[in-house]
Amino acid sequence: QVQLVESGGGLVQAGGSLRLSCAASGPIFSTKIMGWYRQAPGKQRELVAAIAIGGSTNYVDSVKGRFAISRDNVKNTAYLQMNSLKPEDTAIYYCNVLKTVVGGPLWPWGQGTQVTVSS
Repeated sequence: QVQLVESGGGLVQAGGSLRLSCAASGPIFSTKIMGWYRQAPGKQRELVAAIAIGGSTNYVDSVKGRFAISRDNVKNTAYLQMNSLKPEDTAIYYCNVLKTVVGGPLWPWGQGTQVTVSS
């Protein structure tokens, strides 16, 4: 059974930082491309960051230089370090296993973690 559990969200002021975690259960985490998505109210879910098996990364332009995705294959966990947060980063953040570094979620979605950035 595959499962994704996101955590680490919260309320933060603009300019602040948060670190999200994604604990994955299921087969062979280290062979999977991982990604973080977000969905703001009234908007479509968008891919924010992805990390390939070898560690190469991909980011949406709006978060480049502010967010950093990483992974720990021993702990079966992916992370999203978010710095210099802006109100427009407010959304529910989800992680998933991806088909490629530009998208293609493969597993059932978890519950997500809410990130709220106040101005």
